[in-house]
Amino acid sequence: MKSFSITLISGVILLFSGVLTAQDFQGRAYYQSKTTMDMDNFGGNQMSGQQKKMIAERMKSMLEKNFILSFNRTESLYKEEEKLAAPGGGGGGRWGGMMGSFTAGAQYKNVKDQQLIQDQEFFGKQFLIKDSIPKLEWKMESESKQIGQYLCFKATAVKKGNDTDFANMRRRNRNDEKKEEEKSKDSTRTNTSMDDIEVPKEILVTAWYTPQIPVNQGPGEYWGLPGLILEINSGRTTILCSKIEINPTDKAEIKAPSKGKVVTKGEYNNIVKEKMAEMQEMYGGRGRGSRN
Repeated sequence: MKSFSITLISGVILLFSGVLTAQDFQGRAYYQSKTTMDMDNFGGNQMSGQQKKMIAERMKSMLEKNFILSFNRTESLYKEEEKLAAPGGGGGGRWGGMMGSFTAGAQYKNVKDQQLIQDQEFFGKQFLIKDSIPKLEWKMESESKQIGQYLCFKATAVKKGNDTDFANMRRRNRNDEKKEEEKSKDSTRTNTSMDDIEVPKEILVTAWYTPQIPVNQGPGEYWGLPGLILEINSGRTTILCSKIEINPTDKAEIKAPSKGKVVTKGEYNNIVKEKMAEMQEMYGGRGRGSRN
């Protein structure tokens, strides 16, 4: 079965490799990104069902986004599709405020040079993240399925969790609640939802790619498969391609962003962690109203 899949993939690549022969080849893929969030994990028993529903609605615009990936043989530019802000946007309490403070701009990937450049705004400050492209160890699976008119094959990988990955944050294992209760007895500390949140150490990533478009590209940070990635399932997030244009008449300029304070991915993550610690302190890390 595995050898059959490899033979089929090779045949499809040969059949469609002609689309890349044009020197000015370019494509455009439209993606919809959705992230589910278990509100029970972020409010405990302190919020009513109506409150959870209201917050979930306010956060919907942050968790459901549309993106466009413009790509050629070696480069891509991934950015959110522009849309009007929803009336009464924002909200969602502390978590909504934190998540709303991230404004991701264009993300440029060059698979030939292994380079990633991300335009990122955080709490009103503009950053330019420059680093190597994260590389996953993909495992080629035997399953295939149709996405639109494209035959897609499955690949899986495991990526390390990141403390700044808000989409995959969860409540700590309930077996640790006794330890947390003991800690809460400390008069200098109060229970806050931020104290109870963690990110999984490992996250399973499932990708569906099509050799019919044999470019080494995909949405967001994902790449490295013998065909354009049309679907990603990573933790609570699903990214699905809804439309593809090959050699559109209005070609996009695939150019790396250049404005902002230059930082590495690690440096940017440290900046975010420091801000999270600052917010935790501000929202009751030492007890409400207490002063030293």
